[in-house]
Amino acid sequence: MSITQDMIDTYPGNLAPSPLGLYVSCIDACLACDQACTACADACLAEEELERLTRCIRLDLDCADICGATARVLSRHTDTDPRVTLAQLRACAAACEVCAIECESHRHSHCQACGAACRRCQKACEDLIAALA
Repeated sequence: MSITQDMIDTYPGNLAPSPLGLYVSCIDACLACDQACTACADACLAEEELERLTRCIRLDLDCADICGATARVLSRHTDTDPRVTLAQLRACAAACEVCAIECESHRHSHCQACGAACRRCQKACEDLIAALA
């Protein structure tokens, strides 16, 4: 069980049970992707061919910020507006897709691992969007 699940389980209000598992999966995927993108950007800075990795670093940092914001939005359950939640999920899925494409184009193992984390997060966001829409 993750801390995300623990926090949802201790929420004092009434939460609709149907997509809760998808919320947990999406929050966890967003947090993992945030970390992977941050670490990938840092690893790119240590590579010899830094000038070829500028776009990757930029997209890593953008994706990390968006994933972190998405995890925070999804973690707040009081008086949420579904339009905001869906917009944030769509932005996160798009950022993850763009970052994954870029990372997958590089041979570095940190880029490959980051690309995989982005794909998992993209799928988690898309699954939650489908459940909420």
